[in-house]
Amino acid sequence: MGAKYVHFTSNETIEGVQWPREPQTGGVPLVCDASSDILSRPIDIEKYGLIYAGAQKNIGPSGVTVVIIKRDWIEPRGDLPTMLAYATHAKERSLYNTPNTFGIYMIGLVCEWIESLGGLEGMARRSAEKASLIYDAIDASDFYRGFAEKESRSQMNVTFRLPDEELERKFAAQSEKAGLIGLKGHRSVGGLRASIYNALEPESVRVLVDFMREFERENG
Repeated sequence: MGAKYVHFTSNETIEGVQWPREPQTGGVPLVCDASSDILSRPIDIEKYGLIYAGAQKNIGPSGVTVVIIKRDWIEPRGDLPTMLAYATHAKERSLYNTPNTFGIYMIGLVCEWIESLGGLEGMARRSAEKASLIYDAIDASDFYRGFAEKESRSQMNVTFRLPDEELERKFAAQSEKAGLIGLKGHRSVGGLRASIYNALEPESVRVLVDFMREFERENG
């Protein structure tokens, strides 16, 4: 089709949609913003020319961006400023300027933790388990309804609605009092959103599901 690459975002956090697998491009390399689901599942790295991801959701503290790039993509194309050329950082082994050493150290610890849980295959099982707990509760209810189409549901950001906005505000307020923080949906779409990134333990998701069932019992 003549394209040099195809760019996509693997997981969208606002409406809670995710590519279940890479798009088919007929061999055209993929460029991916994987900020919100990197290290949550295995990927076919051979399909990619470039992957970039902010660390703040699944890898470590904010302030670090991870870039995975094919060697033959490193050389600059066009008149790029020195600081913006991947070749600059590759040549200097990411030490062209002073890096965020604490953030990098924390990423190393996170990677060790992921390895201890079975690597990316283990994280995929863990992510599926957590997401299924919430989606099963939504699907078993007439009170809750999922925001995203089932075949596109994210395993990182579960979005859902209640029968009306007043109940959604009540849910957000009561859940926060119960220690379940940040469940209010993004301001552009409303509703509720549970972000269940790698660091969140399955037990925390079970607490949320119990709260959802009790809220439905009291308000449904």
